[in-house]
Amino acid sequence: MKIDRPWTQVMNIRFPNSSQAMPATVAGVPDARQRIQPRTVLILAVVALAIIAFIAWRIFGGPAKQERPAPPVLVTTAVRADMTVVERTIGTVVANATVQLTARVQGQLIKANFKEGDIVHKGDLLFEIDPRPYQAAYDSATATLASAKAKADRYARLLAAHAIAPQEADDTKAGYLEALANVQMARLNLEYTQIRSPIDGKTGPMLIQPGNMIMASAGVGGSAAATPSTTLVVITQFQPVKISFSLPQADLPRVQERSRAHALTADIETHGGDGRLSVPVDFVGNAVDDKTGTIELRATFPNADGVLVPGQLVDVGVTLNAIRQATVLPREAVNLGQNQRYVYLYRNGIAELRPVTVIYDDGTRAAVEGIKPGDTVITDGQLRVIPGKPVQIAKPGAPKPAAP
Repeated sequence: MKIDRPWTQVMNIRFPNSSQAMPATVAGVPDARQRIQPRTVLILAVVALAIIAFIAWRIFGGPAKQERPAPPVLVTTAVRADMTVVERTIGTVVANATVQLTARVQGQLIKANFKEGDIVHKGDLLFEIDPRPYQAAYDSATATLASAKAKADRYARLLAAHAIAPQEADDTKAGYLEALANVQMARLNLEYTQIRSPIDGKTGPMLIQPGNMIMASAGVGGSAAATPSTTLVVITQFQPVKISFSLPQADLPRVQERSRAHALTADIETHGGDGRLSVPVDFVGNAVDDKTGTIELRATFPNADGVLVPGQLVDVGVTLNAIRQATVLPREAVNLGQNQRYVYLYRNGIAELRPVTVIYDDGTRAAVEGIKPGDTVITDGQLRVIPGKPVQIAKPGAPKPAAP
């Protein structure tokens, strides 16, 4: 059976051998040599030459760089002066005394003789507990005492007449002494129905209102143990007050030295800026806090006008010593470098970088080592200064030098 294979006629393509050349083209595929035209090659060569010429012009034939104008700066002169070393910190106003007023006998609270927030004085009557049960107990104890005293006197006379045995007389005397103790306890309990202020101070909110039954503090008059509700009011003494603050333990030698000389004072300034108060430091802690590395100090202030309130935060400055004849300049003249502090000296129109050591900085001025009094230092415009390059001093009234 004969099978026609027409596709063999279509695909019958002979590949060239060593002695036969490959056809110039294959049907439908252009020759690679025909795809790149001479015109295209010419355009690419021109572009490449233009780029090379531009780079050479920028490197060798460009316009000369313009000199950067000298930046304007502000300057001042370092001076020789004494500087007081003041350690600054935050302090807390602490009440000189705080009392939680509680009842010493139980009963019904029938009256309060003050208003919340009143100023009270030691001995003022603040609360009253219903006294009737305690008055009755006192009257009963007094009657028992009278009977025991009469019996003890009678038995003493009989003993003197040798009419009774000494033991009987001793028993009646013991009964009298017991009755006397009961009277004294009943009198105390009756007095405790009037609750008085133990200190001068200011009252806080009333924690229990009249009409409530209250319990007594533990161990008084045989009454029940105290509970948190037995606190009636808290009285805070604010005249005087103490200012508590802490200083680093590195300052402890200077603190002790000035404390022994009675020259340790604290300058107190409220955050509202109402004024500065100078207060003697009268307490130095007996231990350094191992968590913070600081030691507590306290200063007592009379607070006659009540300007300070317990719990208030204040700024504290403590004078520790003085640096005599130091080289002093404004603190803004000192710059912080990567490994050191430095200043820019102004010499004949040139900025010269000079490393310095800051001995003390009080927030406004700095005492330094590394320059001399009389040196001119740059105080503003340092961000645009290049060491060893010219600078110009800004004229008075000129705008402040700006950062680059």
